[in-house]
This record gives sequence, C-alpha cells and structure tokens, in this order.
Amino acid sequence: MAWTEDRTAQLVELVGGADPVTQDLVAEAAEALEVSNRSIGAKLRKMNYNVDKATAKGRAFTAAQEDEITNFLNQNARAFTYAEVASNVCGGAFSSKQIQGKVLSLELTGKVKPTPKAASVKTYSDEEEDTIIEMANNGEFLEAIAEAIGRDLGSVRGKALSLLRTGRISNIPKQEKSHAKPKVDLLAEIENISEMTVAEIAEAIKKTERGVKVMLTHKGLACADYNVKKKKKAD
Repeated sequence: MAWTEDRTAQLVELVGGADPVTQDLVAEAAEALEVSNRSIGAKLRKMNYNVDKATAKGRAFTAAQEDEITNFLNQNARAFTYAEVASNVCGGAFSSKQIQGKVLSLELTGKVKPTPKAASVKTYSDEEEDTIIEMANNGEFLEAIAEAIGRDLGSVRGKALSLLRTGRISNIPKQEKSHAKPKVDLLAEIENISEMTVAEIAEAIKKTERGVKVMLTHKGLACADYNVKKKKKAD
C-alpha cells in the first residue's frame, strides 16, 4: 500500500500529538486506514514519532551506564529531551523509550527537557467536521456522509474514528453496502444428496467429511450413510 500525501495526513490526524504513540492507537489507525499495525508503526517511525513496541523487552543497563546517564543529566539539567539524551549517552545504544524508563527508575525525570508535541495537521475543515458530526449523530450511513462532503469512505471512516475518540460523535457510522462476499450454499448445487455418502459429498464440494456432517446437521438433511434425525433418536 502506497503512502499518499492524503493518507499520510489522515494518519497524522488520527494519532494527533500522542507521544509516545501507544499500540492501542496504532491498532485504531490501522483499522481506520485498512492496513496492518506493522505498516502504521513503520510509517510513524519514519516520520520521527515515538511508537511503543508491541513487546517491550528492555535491555539491561550496567551500573556504569546508569552512572553515565545520571552524571549527564545532572550536568545538563532540562537541556535535552529523552531522544537527545539517548543519542548522547551510552554510545547511543538505547532508544529514547528505554532511556525514559531508566530515567524514571532513577527518579531524574525533572532533569529532562519536555519533548515538544508534534503539530497536528488539520485535513478537514470545520464545516466538514460539523457535517460529519451532525450526520453521524443522526444515524446516516457512511456512504451518505462521504458523498455530502466529497471524500472517500476510508478517509471519512478515519475521521469518524478520530471524532469518536474525542467524544464528538457517539458511534462510528455504519456502511450501508457491505463488500463481504455472499455465502454460497454448496449443498444446494447437489441434486442427489440422499443417494451419496458423506465422503462423496465432501469430494464433490471440496470440504472435509466433518464439515459436510456439520452442514447436513445444520440443514436437517440426510445422505446415504448419515442421518442426523436417526442419530438423535439412537442417542
């Protein structure tokens, strides 16, 4: 999936000024933009966002490294952010998140310069937001909202998720037309089920014998060697 300028702007709007971006927020953005969590995380890191790792496996600090961090912060109180500290101590061996955790355990957070929040890029006008809010709260479908403001469904879904997180709408608008493939009744294509065995039916519809029995049971049908009604009476 190519990261177009529009989709990148949607991602920035979804994560806002979060620092770090949590895995829950990564998952929400991935759902809205219909991509994988890994794709979202990789893109955010390329944009210099701090993103929580899916599995936090911290690397142990030696006593010498702890002393180096402590001395650096005492000598440069509130002069460097976590990212800047990480690049200046221990040969840059630790990420800003690892440094942040260590600084917290050393009770030296007051000596770190606050990280400036990333500016949020506004891709929807106030009028467009008001339209989405009004139509969403009135139960309008996603397609109708997208048509009203001239945006594609994916973009509107992402914006709706952002509005939901801030409490400006109560629910994500539903999509009127589902893109899910209709279910096909495989047994309906077989005319002589009662004369066939479970194995023969399984071969004909390319399913397992167990799957065929489940389908026959669900529909109350019988074949040459399987009759759910007789089986129940025997039980």
